[in-house]
Amino acid sequence: MERALLLLPTTTYRTQAFLDAAGALGVEVVCASERPNVFEARAPDGLLTLDFDDPDAAAEGVRRFAETFPIDAVVGVDDRTTVAAAAIAERLGLPANPVGAVAAARDKLEMRRRLVAAGVPVPRFEPVSLDDDPAPVARAATYPCVLKPLALSASRGVIRADTPLEFVAAVQRIARILAGAGDTSRTLLAEEFVPGAEVALEGLLVGGALQTLALFDKPDPLDGPFFEETIYVTPSRLPEPVQAELATMTARAAAALGLRDGPVHAELRVGPRGPRVIEVAARSIGGLCSRALRFGTGMTLEELILRHALGRKIESYERERRPAGVMMLPIPRAGRLQAVTGTEAARAVPGVEDIVITTHRGQELVPLPEGWQYLGFVFARADTPEAVEQALRAAHARLDVEIV
Repeated sequence: MERALLLLPTTTYRTQAFLDAAGALGVEVVCASERPNVFEARAPDGLLTLDFDDPDAAAEGVRRFAETFPIDAVVGVDDRTTVAAAAIAERLGLPANPVGAVAAARDKLEMRRRLVAAGVPVPRFEPVSLDDDPAPVARAATYPCVLKPLALSASRGVIRADTPLEFVAAVQRIARILAGAGDTSRTLLAEEFVPGAEVALEGLLVGGALQTLALFDKPDPLDGPFFEETIYVTPSRLPEPVQAELATMTARAAAALGLRDGPVHAELRVGPRGPRVIEVAARSIGGLCSRALRFGTGMTLEELILRHALGRKIESYERERRPAGVMMLPIPRAGRLQAVTGTEAARAVPGVEDIVITTHRGQELVPLPEGWQYLGFVFARADTPEAVEQALRAAHARLDVEIV
């Protein structure tokens, strides 16, 4: 029986989806986390404790394990695990992205430098040191601009500034967020704000060639001051030539970074001067959003990723034709969650398939830019992308969130 190693940090939403995919494929699973005994979804076949922040040590630990229990595939499920997954696969001689390419994708500044060198359009940018006075940089900046940490994900710490005063305040706030997150980086990224529609492209690199799996519209404007993502709808309603350009640009960006194998999640803006690459991550879509995607005769995104990692044949990369979408329920304010009511009424909205509340009563809620989690997720399918969007909004309107 084939054996797959899944790198599953304690903060991920993806554990159950990947375990279910492995079960559907008849694959033996070894689960690795940064803490022992954290898997409650179902008892996996093996457990490892790895330091995801030390890829070399993680790779060596898995190499020793694999001497007794051979590993056929390694999958890192989110940003934190991508570099460790690449290092482990390299140590085991399995197909994977180069470690340097994945590390560059994890560092927003290095990513942009590589993309610029390859002629891939990105927003204008410059590094900002936390060890220097930000005021001179703020006075010289072009506005509006966006400041962001180099490695945090889910829009955490991403802040728009429209004036030098806001620039300095954003730098100071992000410094506090990094300290709270245990991130020791002393550099931020300041980049021009690109107005226009934002999209997310989900893809799979096969031998360096990009297979576009889905292109999501984000119909809610992401104009700041913070950038909380809410609704994703696929297929995109953008003109076909624009969609083709976005796919080509994503493929060029992946090649510029040196990525050649496995899932890719890209964020792009369609601005007045054409599309710009905002981010390219060497992992699949986050949260529970993958539930909006089905391929071929019902294959999940996680099954597709595992099949690719194991070298199994994939009959079709085509997403089911029916439009689908997901809403990541935003946290309206800080406090402790008392209750989320109205879920049955929300499920009754035509087109809504499911509602999953991932927070629990008594949980402390932290909104953006300090926080990174969501209240939960709403899923919908309908005959048109417009109907999907309307269903998600109608379901959200029926939910009542009590926070104290």
